[in-house]
Amino acid sequence: MKIGILSFKALSKAASKEEIRIKNTARAMGHKARVFRSARFQLVYDGTARRLLYNGKLFPKYDVIITRPSVLRDVDLSISIIKQMEMMGVPVFNRYTPILKAKNKLKSMQIMDHYNIPIPKTAVIRYEEYIDLAVKSVGGMPVIVKTPFGSYGAGVTIVESKRGLKSMLDWKSSNMYMIQEFVKDSKGSDIRVFVVGGKVVGTMMRSASKGEFRSNIELGGKGGPVEITEEEKEISLKAVQALDLEYGGVDILRSKKGPVILEINCNPGFKALEAATGVDIATPIVEFAIEYAESKKPLFYGNGG
Repeated sequence: MKIGILSFKALSKAASKEEIRIKNTARAMGHKARVFRSARFQLVYDGTARRLLYNGKLFPKYDVIITRPSVLRDVDLSISIIKQMEMMGVPVFNRYTPILKAKNKLKSMQIMDHYNIPIPKTAVIRYEEYIDLAVKSVGGMPVIVKTPFGSYGAGVTIVESKRGLKSMLDWKSSNMYMIQEFVKDSKGSDIRVFVVGGKVVGTMMRSASKGEFRSNIELGGKGGPVEITEEEKEISLKAVQALDLEYGGVDILRSKKGPVILEINCNPGFKALEAATGVDIATPIVEFAIEYAESKKPLFYGNGG
């Protein structure tokens, strides 16, 4: 089988370790695999045919494309190549619309709240005059402040006082803020649950470094093995399904009232999870890619009409 991995890394940077790991795993399993760089694609619409080009040549037929959309700005435009592949009948995962849902923190919260998936208390405001209302709604100070878009902990801040909150919000740079309760019970730790094809394939406890409240590995957090509860497993699977993702990383906080979902990632990293727990994540991804490709029978594929 021919398996493609679609990387959104800037051309000035190498493909991620996860992308290379998936490629090497697929090859070790006897499949053809290649990492494609999103910036090297061209789309041509000339009224007679649609053409998907890679480095100026017709994009070859692949059985399935695993997307790794590491983009934070202009997401809909940046991942338009994924939508084009879908329209041409190429089996891709994660898909265009689920990625948009996951990349928008507000949209993700809306969907999870709709399906009664537990999340931290959250208020969304667009004007400074509603700060007091927002703080009261989430249970008082301190609070977590987020912008709708961001990853690896970017755009996330803890604020200890209303005066500090009012001074740090820059309404000129952002016209919307998410004010969220600070879950003190988590004590700077969260759980990453890696889901592939409706199954939990790996879990990791992440603990923040000294002086930092965010547990992201990229910010110096440490990872280690953890056993999750049936409730944590259930809400993780439900959250990924609610966003229509084929695979995802679910971040959970443990509180006295039970687990709450902090965020869902549509291009979750897993090198730290594999290193910390010894669990193989790349193999389940490739195995699901094969299963996924075999279940999808393209209506058509090609660069013609």
